[in-house]
Amino acid sequence: MNKPLRRIAIFCGLLMLALLVRANWLQYVEAEDLATDDRNRRVLINQYSAPRGDIIVAGKPITGSVKTEGSDLEYKRTYEDGKMYAPVTGYASQSVGMTLLESTYDSVLSGQDDRLAFERVTDVVTGKERRGGDVITTIDPEAQKAGYKGLTDLKARGSVVALDPRTGRILALVSTPSADPGTFAGNSLKEGELFQKLNDNKSKPLANRGLRETFPPGSTFKILTAAAALEHGVVTDVDARTDAESPYQLPQSTNKIGSQAGDAVCDKASMKTAMQYSCNNVFLDAALKVGADKMRETAEKFGFNEDVYSSDFGDLRAVKSLYPEDLDKPGTALTGMGQGSLTSTPLQMAMVTGAMVNDGKVMQPYIVDEVRSPNSDPLEKNEPQEMSQAVSSETAGKVRAMMEHTAREGSAQRALIDGITVGGKTGTAQRGVDVRDEVPYGWFVSYGVKSDGQAVAVAVFIDPTEMDISREQISGGSLAGPIARSVMQAVLQD
Repeated sequence: MNKPLRRIAIFCGLLMLALLVRANWLQYVEAEDLATDDRNRRVLINQYSAPRGDIIVAGKPITGSVKTEGSDLEYKRTYEDGKMYAPVTGYASQSVGMTLLESTYDSVLSGQDDRLAFERVTDVVTGKERRGGDVITTIDPEAQKAGYKGLTDLKARGSVVALDPRTGRILALVSTPSADPGTFAGNSLKEGELFQKLNDNKSKPLANRGLRETFPPGSTFKILTAAAALEHGVVTDVDARTDAESPYQLPQSTNKIGSQAGDAVCDKASMKTAMQYSCNNVFLDAALKVGADKMRETAEKFGFNEDVYSSDFGDLRAVKSLYPEDLDKPGTALTGMGQGSLTSTPLQMAMVTGAMVNDGKVMQPYIVDEVRSPNSDPLEKNEPQEMSQAVSSETAGKVRAMMEHTAREGSAQRALIDGITVGGKTGTAQRGVDVRDEVPYGWFVSYGVKSDGQAVAVAVFIDPTEMDISREQISGGSLAGPIARSVMQAVLQD
């Protein structure tokens, strides 16, 4: 072979080798990335080529699928009570993607999970259409309805989170205002425009306020401050008078902070009385004496400063609630009453409340009970998991006693239920140092316990920005308390 031909042959051989290497690289190294790339139309076609499995609440599907016309995406998602359950299901949209359970369990719901390989082969052999598996949630439909009705009746932005304090099962997850994910489940121009309008809406109907947004928790945080003070020996007797004067002189500041109940009630009040009337001075002083490090340590044991909450299956994720580092003395004191730079999700405050019922133990929250194949065979089963022992059983019991006294004799009376042991704490939270002229947030946390031990913990958050209500009318007890009561009744008196 002459020299030019040999060079051409070598060059062609190198080209073939490069082609083989690239083909194998794409097939084995980049296959997963290419298969899941949002721009890969084949992935989308495969996702929607068959009816999706269902998300189940109390044995009934709250999702479905419907045949589409004139599209290579054969089926699109439908939703029952879409607005009410949107914070649970998320959305599966052909044009804008997926969120929450629809996204987390897409492989099961679309029937493409590796654990469903046998069912897929069987369906091919028998000529059946591919079927997706089902996701069984922990949601109590009556509790969900009660929370949703309570917030929508007020026309409020807000959230309700209810959980079983002994297991971590999420019983209600509500966020308002909300949007029906079925209205933009397809890929039409009209649905795309609707989604964009919802996304641009200042009321944020696509937001999940229970999991994905944080707010200053206000006086509801006082139950954690009380727990920290008891746990670290700053307070030993909740009935003993303190030396916290009202109004309270904030350290290193000219500011004095009063309490709505008045100086006559709150001046040097005991912690029990301070919880009853929500006296700021006692909790400001308690946080300052506990100190920034121990306050943060206690908050972190309850779940603050964690990036996500997630069961082993990743079914529940929330942004972290923040107890800041490097606080000065005024900042530390302000956290005692749930203000300053402290922020929390409603889920986090439900967890704090639940831990008081559960003898100081914080349980891992989860919203999926079980995942099943199309033939109803179990693929995954969630089991309760303890996250931490945040405080001792003795401390939790003392905080519980104060919360129950507050429900009977104090600011949380609107949550009382005949025949049920109820504890509660109200909260009114300023939006920040520079926005004091805006209407504050309303909070309410509570728990109910039956004689047989069945229990529920609830956190209600209300942003009254769009409500026709004055600043003076904002009260966690009056606005959020009745909602918490109705949710507890739905769980415990069903």
